[in-house]
Amino acid sequence: QLQLVESGGGLVQPGGSLRLSCAASGFTLDYNRIGWFRQAPGKEREGVSCISSSAGIKYYADSVKGRFTISRDNAKNTVYLQMNSLKPEDTAVYYCAVNVYGRGGWCTVDGMDYWGKGTLVTVSS
Repeated sequence: QLQLVESGGGLVQPGGSLRLSCAASGFTLDYNRIGWFRQAPGKEREGVSCISSSAGIKYYADSVKGRFTISRDNAKNTVYLQMNSLKPEDTAVYYCAVNVYGRGGWCTVDGMDYWGKGTLVTVSS
């Protein structure tokens, strides 16, 4: 059974850093587009960053460009999101998700087929 498990969330002060990990089990990520999404209280889930199967293409939302870096280690079946210079507005539950069936937008909620349960990131002093 395909599972995605996020880790690495927590409480951090503004300007700080966190590294999120998403470990996949039940299938191999090698050939799939995978991404990070977030949902803040009262807001819709939004795409933060996505990476192609070969890591040759990366997408970042404008709000995180220059601060977040997505990467993948296919040997470990894991995707990472390095988050630097964190701001209070980055506070949200962060989810990883994978595109399996090739449908939907490149880094949109409807473009992903399987989701993890999320990890909470709180940026506050």
